[in-house]
Amino acid sequence: MAVVDSTMHVPHPGRASAYLDWLQMLTGAGLILFMWSHMILVSSVLVGPRVMDALAWFFEYTYVAQVGGPLVAFVFLLHFALGARKIPFRTAEQRVVWAHSRTLRHRDTWLWLVQVVSAMVVLLLGSIHMWIVLTDLPITSVKSAARIQSGWLMPLYLVLLPMVELHVGIGFYRIGVKWGFIRRANRGIFRRRENLLTLFFILLGLATLLRFYFMDFH
Repeated sequence: MAVVDSTMHVPHPGRASAYLDWLQMLTGAGLILFMWSHMILVSSVLVGPRVMDALAWFFEYTYVAQVGGPLVAFVFLLHFALGARKIPFRTAEQRVVWAHSRTLRHRDTWLWLVQVVSAMVVLLLGSIHMWIVLTDLPITSVKSAARIQSGWLMPLYLVLLPMVELHVGIGFYRIGVKWGFIRRANRGIFRRRENLLTLFFILLGLATLLRFYFMDFH
């Protein structure tokens, strides 16, 4: 039976680390707002393809898509780079984290592990999604439906959707806990509401994917 060294050296964080934590929080909060807004805007296809096309045209006409798309991609990669500072990539570190998680049996520790795993999935699949969309502007409901109906992208989005919403939901919760907005007294209530919000966006995303999948654009 392997013995896990739980006395590994943990460096003392300095002022630079605190600044990086603030930047990580700000980029994370910005991406959370973007993802929720993005989901609501894309789901406008549920009202009608023309509604989505009108919104997409507005963002194209005002150059929000051309400027905002690359900016979001940059913030996305920056946020991952900042978060990677605390991700245990080495096998020895992963063993320590896993051993401590099983020993502590603390819900928030497991949530952090879920966030780390989901971050890896989102980094890979999210990068593919952004590349496909940003290299095929303008955005239209017909193009979106064609991509979903092409075959291989539907499974990609079925994995990406819950991973994004889990990562966003847990991230929102952990920001509140870390910076004192969520306290012991209101933690349970906030967690339940956040779970409902995450479930809402997953169901909204699934409904949107199905709308694209069955949309007749011929």
